[in-house]
Amino acid sequence: MTLGIDIGFVKLILSDAAAVHGLPVKVEPVDLARIALKRLGLVGKGHQRDRRPTQDELDRLIGHFDANPRQIAPVSQIIRFAVATAMRQEEICKVRWSDLESRTRMLLIRDRKDPRNKNGNNQRIPLFAATGYDAWAIVEEQRARRSNDDDRIFPFNHRSVGTAFRRGCADLGIHDLHFHDLRHEGTSRLFEAGFTIEQVALVTGHKDWKMLRRYTHLKPEMLHTIRVARAA
Repeated sequence: MTLGIDIGFVKLILSDAAAVHGLPVKVEPVDLARIALKRLGLVGKGHQRDRRPTQDELDRLIGHFDANPRQIAPVSQIIRFAVATAMRQEEICKVRWSDLESRTRMLLIRDRKDPRNKNGNNQRIPLFAATGYDAWAIVEEQRARRSNDDDRIFPFNHRSVGTAFRRGCADLGIHDLHFHDLRHEGTSRLFEAGFTIEQVALVTGHKDWKMLRRYTHLKPEMLHTIRVARAA
């Protein structure tokens, strides 16, 4: 997959050189090279990760961090918040009290990751309890612990949170689980709760709905719940 991305960058640079700067370069050889690499099996579609934590794994991780008095960062709250909001690890550790709307229970996420727009991609998301965890209640838990001048709701380094998460998984024997899989889990739970692609995108920030479809791996048994909810 990395080689395919590199080929794409080369083509982009050559296209820009020809179209913007008028240089006598051609992009056709890059296309031919991509075809040859595909036939050689060196370039192909990337593996789509579909790892979802089980509820038992989440419960064990949350209990593990709650029972550790030496754990400074509230990793158990951050885990629940990640599933509740489908936010990325770095986003969670950046959101601020000043961007929280208490009356509407909305949270502004500044400069969300977007391959097509690096800056200014702000998004307001609702803090609700649609995924099995109540995002607003978790924020209130953090409000009770707020004791310094840091405006961040979760005033901790996201890398430290990631390190703690990996150690927790290792201690509990939970294999092949990444923190980013919690965003995946939150997204999937929104679909399982009956939300449409358009509605889920308002929470996750996906601009490409096709990517959002690929990102979601639903549990077949949840179709029963969705059908009952829509019938009601």
